[in-house]
Amino acid sequence: MELPEKGSIGDLVRYRIETAKSDLKSADILLKEGEYRGANNRAYYAIYHAISAVHALDGKSYKRHKDTLANFNKDYVKTEILPRDFGRKIAQAEEIRHASDYDDFYIATKEKAEEQIMTAKELIEQIEAYCLNRLKG
Repeated sequence: MELPEKGSIGDLVRYRIETAKSDLKSADILLKEGEYRGANNRAYYAIYHAISAVHALDGKSYKRHKDTLANFNKDYVKTEILPRDFGRKIAQAEEIRHASDYDDFYIATKEKAEEQIMTAKELIEQIEAYCLNRLKG
């Protein structure tokens, strides 16, 4: 049995950011194909993995998405380390992803999917800059 590889906090942060970017790329592909439910899902997971990268900086990890998002809002949004409007946008992305995945009659629209993807792009850019700056210093 092989033991998992070990890396630094920086390695984990960079891995999670790359995962977020990969999810975002998938969201863009799904959007272009008219698969708006799937695009909403991937945009949300791009946001989730970016947020998980920030938590990794502080050696934190949460088992539930709810806790990951709540602690991000408490530690980074309410303290204005990252823009306050992200709190609302993240909550909306979570709600839309949940509806897209679980509500039988939810109609995913191109406009909402584009909005979710834009939120994910903005968040990833800001989080990547924040994380890389913290890793330098």
